Amino acid sequence: MMIKFKIVLISFLVFLTTKSAFTQLENFASRSSLGFMVGGSYYIGDLNKYDHFNNTNLSFGLIYRYHVNSRLELRGAFRYGKVEAYDSESGNPDQIARNLSFESTIFELTGGIEFNYLNYKMGNDEYFFTPYMFIDIGVFQMDPQTEYNGELVSLQSIGTEGQNSELTDKNSYLLTQLVVPFGIGFKFNLGSRATFSLEYGIRKTFTDYLDDVGTGSYLNRDELAQQNGNIAANLSDRSSTDNQMTGNRGNAETKDWYSMFGIMFTFSLGNPDTCYYR
Repeated sequence: MMIKFKIVLISFLVFLTTKSAFTQLENFASRSSLGFMVGGSYYIGDLNKYDHFNNTNLSFGLIYRYHVNSRLELRGAFRYGKVEAYDSESGNPDQIARNLSFESTIFELTGGIEFNYLNYKMGNDEYFFTPYMFIDIGVFQMDPQTEYNGELVSLQSIGTEGQNSELTDKNSYLLTQLVVPFGIGFKFNLGSRATFSLEYGIRKTFTDYLDDVGTGSYLNRDELAQQNGNIAANLSDRSSTDNQMTGNRGNAETKDWYSMFGIMFTFSLGNPDTCYYR
C-alpha cells in the first residue's frame, strides 16, 4: 500500500513540475517575439560632418523582443549595414583638397530596453499601438576600406597615420568596438500575432577610426613609405597637389557616428495572452 502511495505521489509531483515548466515556457513564448528589419544606414564623421542620410546604404537584421509589461520591453538585435563618404562631395574647399574616401561594412550585436509611451500589448485590441524610445549597448565590427588602383584596400592594416611604425606611438585601432544605439520608433499590431514598427536610431561610437581618419597628423610621405610602404603613404595624403598636406587629418575632438533605420516586422513565438496586464 505504501509503495503504491509513493508511486502516486511521485507521479503527481512529476505532473505538477512538468505542468509548471510547460506553463512557464508557454508564458515566456507568449511574451516573446522575433522578427526582421530592413532599411538604411549612413555615417557622420570627419568625411561627412552634418549631412544626415547622405550616401545611405541598405541595412537589415534580426530582432528579438520580450514583453515585460505594457510600458517596457527587453530587446536584442543583430544588424548588418554599410557606410561610406567622400571628400570630393563636400562643399568645403579644404576637405575637397584632402580628397579622402572610405567605405565600411558594419556588423552590429546589441541588447537593451524599449520604453513605450502608451500602454501596449501585442494581440490586444485596446492597447494596440504606441510610440516608443530605445537605448541599447553592444559591439560592432567595421572594416574601413578605400578604392586604390581599381581595388578596395583595407586601411587598418597599412597604417595611414603611421600606426605600428617608429614615426608615432600609435598602434592599430581595433576593428571591433563598443557602440550605444538609441532612438525612437512607432509600432502597432498587425492582427493578434504580429507587430509593424518604424524605427530611427543613431549610434554613439567610441572610435574616431570608422573612416580611418583619426587624431593623427599628416606625416612625411617619404618617411611613411619607408616605414609602412608606398600604399600607406599614398593613401594617407590623397591631395591632388604636389604640396605635402600639413596639420591634423581629422577632428580630434569628436568620435564617429552612424545610423540605422527602417521598418520591422515581429511575430509572437507563442499564443499571445489577449488579456491586458501591466
